[in-house]
Amino acid sequence: MNPSSRLSRGYIIALSATLSWSFTGIIISYLGREYSLPSLVLAFWRDLFLSFGMAIGLLVFSRARFHLDRAHWGFMLLYGFTLAIFNSMWTFSVQYNGAAVATVMAFSSPAMTAILSRIVYGEQFSRLKIISILLSLAGIVFVAGAYDPSTWNLNPLGITFGLLSGLMFAIYNLEGKHASDTQIDSWTALLYSFACATLFLLFFNLGNDLLLTGKAPFSDMLWLGDSFTGWGLLFFLGVAPTLGGFGLYTLSIRYLSPTTANLIATLEPAFTTVWAYFLLSETLTGTQFLGGSLVFMGVILLRFTDQ
Repeated sequence: MNPSSRLSRGYIIALSATLSWSFTGIIISYLGREYSLPSLVLAFWRDLFLSFGMAIGLLVFSRARFHLDRAHWGFMLLYGFTLAIFNSMWTFSVQYNGAAVATVMAFSSPAMTAILSRIVYGEQFSRLKIISILLSLAGIVFVAGAYDPSTWNLNPLGITFGLLSGLMFAIYNLEGKHASDTQIDSWTALLYSFACATLFLLFFNLGNDLLLTGKAPFSDMLWLGDSFTGWGLLFFLGVAPTLGGFGLYTLSIRYLSPTTANLIATLEPAFTTVWAYFLLSETLTGTQFLGGSLVFMGVILLRFTDQ
């Protein structure tokens, strides 16, 4: 495959992942509003259902992808741990910030990915790519309202969770690049990283019950009770937008640098904002709309850096 075709394929895959991902914040926000589903419980079931869906899919279509070399298991545990923290921070951010703002804040990650890629992989950046990163960062500031000191007083946890989700996603990007470089199949990596993340989230829930809330261990795990709609949405969240988004995104890193893939994914806020407006009646203020436009401009500019 020539470089131009390879690049185009990477862009199409990354954009498809972004479109799929754009529904996750909407569903998480709805589950939080309608059922008050605890964040860590939601994150656990989301990852468990994705792992289950992946296992069934590979069992039917590609059993060979269950194989993982023994040498890669240590890395896969680290990959899963990063994913567990990212999913936890992301879910908390949606519940504290709302789907639209949380999604944009998560994409403080391109700048973090760029810095880490520079340190770890020696990735080079053109002037246009640096401008693209700066536009994305400026957009994040406007959407989060971080330019106003009072915002940090009114919603410090929301901003903290939002920025941590960006940092963990940046680390996840670099680990995805490492998985690609070591020839771990994209779908195999997705299956075992989420399976490991599910295990870590089980312990996160246990620690939360014992150390923070004082509840009986795992007493909230069946929070949704007999709500068929609630469980159905949670299952759909895991096996559709989450699986599609992470699967395609992991695959895109085989064709694109981590920074480029991450910057393409910053289009997600534009999609999420549209869905949030129509489905949840969430709207962005004029300043937040300006911030989202800056993020969008950064992604458009990015395409010119890869000619």
